Amino acid sequence: MRTVLLTGFEPFDQDTINPSWEAVRLLDGILLSDDVRIVARQLPCAFAEAPARLAGFLDEYKPEMVIAVGLASGRADVSVERVAINLNDARIPDNLGLQPIDTPVVAQGPAAYFSTLPIKAMVRAIQAAGIGASVSHTAGTFVCNQVFYSLQHALAGSGVRSGFIHIPALAQQALETGVPSMALETMVQGLRIALITALNTEHDVLETGGQVS
Repeated sequence: MRTVLLTGFEPFDQDTINPSWEAVRLLDGILLSDDVRIVARQLPCAFAEAPARLAGFLDEYKPEMVIAVGLASGRADVSVERVAINLNDARIPDNLGLQPIDTPVVAQGPAAYFSTLPIKAMVRAIQAAGIGASVSHTAGTFVCNQVFYSLQHALAGSGVRSGFIHIPALAQQALETGVPSMALETMVQGLRIALITALNTEHDVLETGGQVS
C-alpha cells in the first residue's frame, strides 16, 4: 500500500478549532485507489516543533506524496500555494509564545522552493467541481510557510511530490470575525479532488492563474 501524507494544524491564536485539521482528519485512511491510502496527521502551530514533527512523519510513513494544509483566515477559496520562502516573520506569537522576526527557516538554505505538485491542474479540477480555488503566490511568513519550506527542503531531489494548500475559515469562525468561510464538507471534497488530481497528473497544465493574496 502506497501512502499519501496529509497534514493539518492544531488550533492557534485563541481559536478552539483549526479547519485545516478538521478537514484533513476526515480523510485519514481513505483510499484514493486500490493501492494508495491517505494518512492524516496533525502538526503543532509552533516554530520550534513543527519541522521536527513533520520530519518524523516523513521518516515513519515514507510517503510518495505529501500535502500540508493550513488556515488562511480572510481568503475565500482553496488556495494552492506555489512558493515557500526562507523567512520566518511572525505577526503574532505561536502556541509556545515564540515570535521569530526576520529569521531563516533553514540557515544557509535557498531563498525559496517551488511546489512540486501540478498546482494549476489541481485548481482547475477543484473549480470544475464548483468549488472556489486559485493558485496563490504567497504562503505568508508564519508557521504555514515554515512547514511548506521545511517540507520542500526535506524532499528536494527525492522525487516525492509535495506542496501546501491553504483553506478558508469555517462558518462558526467567520461569524465571530466577519471573514469569508467555506463549509467543512466542501473543504474535504476540494482536498480529495486535489489529491486525486496530483496523483494522476504527470505534467501541469499550461495556463495563467493565481494572484498575490
